[in-house]
Amino acid sequence: MADGRGVILLVDDNAALVDNLAEILEDAGHATLRAGSCAAARTEATRGFDVALVDLRLPDGDGTELARALKSTAPDAQMILLTGHASTESAASAVRAGAFAYLVKPTPSADLLLTVEQALQTVRNATERRELARRAQRAEKLAAVGTLAAGLSHEIKNPLNAAALQLTVLERRLKRLPNLPADIFDPLGLVQAEIKRLASFLDEFLQFARPRELAASSLDVARLIGEVVDLLRPQASAAQLVLEVETPPLPPVPADEPKLRQALVNLVLNAIQATPPGGTVRVVTGREEGDACICVDDSGPGVPAAVRDRIFEPFFTTKDAGTGLGLPLVHAIVQQHEGTIALETSPQGGARFHLRLPLDQPRK
Repeated sequence: MADGRGVILLVDDNAALVDNLAEILEDAGHATLRAGSCAAARTEATRGFDVALVDLRLPDGDGTELARALKSTAPDAQMILLTGHASTESAASAVRAGAFAYLVKPTPSADLLLTVEQALQTVRNATERRELARRAQRAEKLAAVGTLAAGLSHEIKNPLNAAALQLTVLERRLKRLPNLPADIFDPLGLVQAEIKRLASFLDEFLQFARPRELAASSLDVARLIGEVVDLLRPQASAAQLVLEVETPPLPPVPADEPKLRQALVNLVLNAIQATPPGGTVRVVTGREEGDACICVDDSGPGVPAAVRDRIFEPFFTTKDAGTGLGLPLVHAIVQQHEGTIALETSPQGGARFHLRLPLDQPRK
């Protein structure tokens, strides 16, 4: 829902009535989906809806059973049952089906709109409660992360730096020795690479747990994206992917360049890792109202519906070797710029991460 409006699924085999209901609801600013049977309703419901108006008698099934099935697939959605022949039995059936309301056809426009608005308010309340619970969970995790970060900086980073230094000394000493086997440096290189990987993870963790204040300046987003794409093009080529860029002119964006660079690197690299060989990763910029927009699209399988609400949670990951900090760090950076980031469906069929950054100066 946006601005209090919703998507209303209309299910009735009377096409004239559906047209009339749709006209009333669309004039009030709502979007509508239409179906004349149970089968068609199930198909339309996959597009997403907030409230369903369902006739009790449908050509291929019972409306109360359909309402129950729709409710099970969209628990937050509300069902309003319609009938042209009200009775105690049909009303009781509607209650058993978990209907929000029970209306008799033809329903006066004012009553219809009032009932739909009340149903939408119930949907909004459920969404807000879920969002508050998610924020509380995220706040608890962030508090734990902050506590952990205080110790990690000294307990892990200092020994890692010392180990990396000693490995460098060992490598130099070995190179002075004559007649060494050609492969003697292979294990040394492996250990150095692993230490570098751990140090990189720790840096990412500390950036997330203890973000520094913004140092915003006027930034050419197209230039920054070009540099990020050039940096990651070898990874895309190695993965047999096409990496495309479309950056029409944009006004300068007030942003912290190192932070925004980190966010874009994480998003593009994430898209590369999610896309199978032969696919495409695309970075597109644009302008929406007073915001600069950056979209990172891929042609991969997309994000499963079951985990879409959790992708910005710290330490949550679907990757076998993932840290669960990449996307939360992006989210934190975008929020610090007073922007937004949303997961959508890419025109290429995969995932789209849609960033909006204000063109006005963010607060530090």
